[in-house]
Amino acid sequence: MNFNEIIIPFILTLLAGFSTVAGSFIFLSHTFRKRKFISFFLGLSAGVMIYLSFMELLPYSIRELGFLNTNIFFFIGIVIMALIDFILPHHYLEEKICQKQKIIDPKLLSTGLVVTLGLIIHNFPEGMAVFLSSFTDMRLGILLAIAIAIHNIPEGIAVAAPIYHATQNKSKAIKYAFISGMAEPLGAIIAYFLLKSYLNQNFISYIFALVAGVMVYISFDELLPACFREGHGHRSIIGIITGMIIVSISLFFL
Repeated sequence: MNFNEIIIPFILTLLAGFSTVAGSFIFLSHTFRKRKFISFFLGLSAGVMIYLSFMELLPYSIRELGFLNTNIFFFIGIVIMALIDFILPHHYLEEKICQKQKIIDPKLLSTGLVVTLGLIIHNFPEGMAVFLSSFTDMRLGILLAIAIAIHNIPEGIAVAAPIYHATQNKSKAIKYAFISGMAEPLGAIIAYFLLKSYLNQNFISYIFALVAGVMVYISFDELLPACFREGHGHRSIIGIITGMIIVSISLFFL
């Protein structure tokens, strides 16, 4: 295996991860960072996660593992995320993040932290998928990287929106979007150095079923309550539908 066979797939994965940061920059533009848009963007992010889970990740797992095994791991993913959410010391993290700064909206900050954690978990297998698919079929790897980059943009918004409105700090919003996005190249590194000999379609299918459970839990427990809590129900619904349309377009080209 020569250097190019490693570096090109890694660059594709890195670019897909950086699109999460691009999403945070879009949100933090003068027009979109206004408070009135937060219901739309949180709804958009929920739409991305829900649609991706039920229309891509779970069908993929069902094809490889069967209906029963996929559902078992889907609900295991929900339980794992629920336990993490229960154990996660929200108030302590809020204080650590904003030690020298007044927290404008603690509930939104908690939402941003949980979404960041969930997207880190979600982005690991995405990074693995882009990196490994590029080895066998570069065209497929490029298309997959483009599709993931498209739906990573609203994921960056999902992180930046609550973090910014909770802290009024642009750098913190960008930093957490960056952290969640960099889970993808980290997933690629893990795939190559640690899991390369174990990875197969079944292994990826189990991961996708777990990730679907994680994302569905985050959508229903954090994103949807947060976007409707803002009091703009119609904007939330429009955001949810828009997020689903974005993912459907990205998946159409795979």
